[in-house]
Amino acid sequence: MDITVKNLLDIENKIKSHLKGIDINNIPKIIAVSKTFNIGKISPLIEYGHADFGENKVQEAVEKWSEIKKENSKIKLHMIGRLQTNKVKFAVQIFDYIHSVDNEKLAKKIADEQSKINKKIKIFLQVNIGDEDQKSGINKRDLNKLVSYCQQLDLDLIGLMCIPPINSDSEIYFNEMKQLNYSMGFKELSMGMSSDYIQAVKNSSTYVRIGSNIFGQRF
Repeated sequence: MDITVKNLLDIENKIKSHLKGIDINNIPKIIAVSKTFNIGKISPLIEYGHADFGENKVQEAVEKWSEIKKENSKIKLHMIGRLQTNKVKFAVQIFDYIHSVDNEKLAKKIADEQSKINKKIKIFLQVNIGDEDQKSGINKRDLNKLVSYCQQLDLDLIGLMCIPPINSDSEIYFNEMKQLNYSMGFKELSMGMSSDYIQAVKNSSTYVRIGSNIFGQRF
């Protein structure tokens, strides 16, 4: 068995063991964050049948995944990085999910571009849960307004996403996100990475974004 597949199965088993006794119905989807890794490294997971992969650069995703997605319709590609409006046209063609919408201009551009190709992208709104000046994401106080705007655009808004502050107690922020997501009436929640995915799933995350724990360290 390839090491990446073994790592994926180990993560799935850890999640299942931590969810025992917790009132959570569904095992979260694991997004294998494949950014910077070549297809040779990713292929064993595709052959195993894993479907969800994450990229953070549009050009890399187009170059790496265009042909593969034509051959394998089960693959779902997630945009997890910051998305610039001038890249939206290409992003909506290759991605199935965008996790990083955080302003009205970007939301409007996505709505316009996906209507041209008759495609509905599933959207997460990225929340700056730690109120960090240097980090992307909508401020909590402005979230209601952005949600309403996205709904007016008829975007397929499915949930919220966050990246907690580095070197912090992620559990505090994940719990806040869980409450915020519930108050908005969303069913999906994107949070948790290699270092804190267990805390995330304990707080109802339905999509975890894991890179190094599957593929190893990036160099």
